[in-house]
Formats: sequence, structure tokens, C-alpha cells
Amino acid sequence: MKNANETRPVPRLSDAAVEAKTGKTWQEWFAVLDAAGARAMDHQSIAAYLYKQLRLPGWWAQMVTVGYEQAHGRRQKHQRPSGYEISRSKTFDVPLAKLFAAWQDKRRRGRWLKQAKLVIRKATPNKSLRITWADGKTSVEALFYSKGKEKSQLTVQRSKLADAKHAECLEAYWAARLDALKMYLES
Repeated sequence: MKNANETRPVPRLSDAAVEAKTGKTWQEWFAVLDAAGARAMDHQSIAAYLYKQLRLPGWWAQMVTVGYEQAHGRRQKHQRPSGYEISRSKTFDVPLAKLFAAWQDKRRRGRWLKQAKLVIRKATPNKSLRITWADGKTSVEALFYSKGKEKSQLTVQRSKLADAKHAECLEAYWAARLDALKMYLES
């Protein structure tokens, strides 16, 4: 068990960013949570304490809770209650409709997402696609955002992954696939 003065790994979000939004650094939050008995609390209880007792806004209460859990070895990178999840985003110099069509149209999709067998469960034009991957177990969510007349953004989330190693592999896979999509659309 670590004592309060021991250095802990700091989560991905910088101390400066956390302090600017919450008034405390990671180490200060860890000390506050240790003093409150958070080592014996579950995720929901820690987040509720931060939100209700310390008035930390909801998103930040969750962020500090996850950072605390990761620093104490209670949660791995990409871990969620329903398994592991990754997310990748990229901005494209194309109109939103063109980006959406490159995903929804099977022929176009085959040019940059080769050999991917998937089922589109729900499509909301120019907004989102809900997809079941070929394994029938994992989900993909493609979220589309307009960034102006000739610019758009895509965020891909892959969830219900079995473990951290699989999540890391898929994070690299989606980075490469989004690069391929960018080349296809912008060439």
C-alpha cells in the first residue's frame, strides 16, 4: 500500500490542465481522496463524493475518479465497466456528407476499410453510425461533426473489448484506418 507522500503515476491529462479546471493538481486530488477513504470506495462512490460533497462538476468528477483508480492500479488504460473501449478522431478537409458517404456506402468503405465485415445497425445521416463488428460482440460507433463548409471531423469508438492488449491493437488499427480514409478522401 502506498503512503500519502509516495509518488504515483499521473494520468494522461496534465497537472496544469486539471489544476486549471478544478483548482487542484493530481497529487492534491489523490491526497484529498485518500483522506476521504477512497481506497475502500467503488468508482460510483468516489465520483459521487467528488460531485456532491466537493462540488466538482460531473465530467471532472468522473475524470478525477478514473485518474485516481488508474494511479492505484484499480483501472487500466481504456478500461470501462463494460470492458475496454478505444476512441480515435481525425479531421478531414472534405464536406460532412462526403465523409459520411465514405462510411455508409459499402463500395466506398471497401477502398479504405478493406476486408472489414460489419453490420450497420443504425444510421443517422451525417451524424452517426452504430455498427456491430464482424465478431458479433464488439460495437463501433462513428460520430460525424461539421467543422465548416469544407471540413469535417470523425470520432470512432470501439467498445466491449475483452482486454487492454486488444484495445491497444485496435487503437493502432483505427489510427491507420483513419489515415487511409484521409488519403482516400483528400487525394
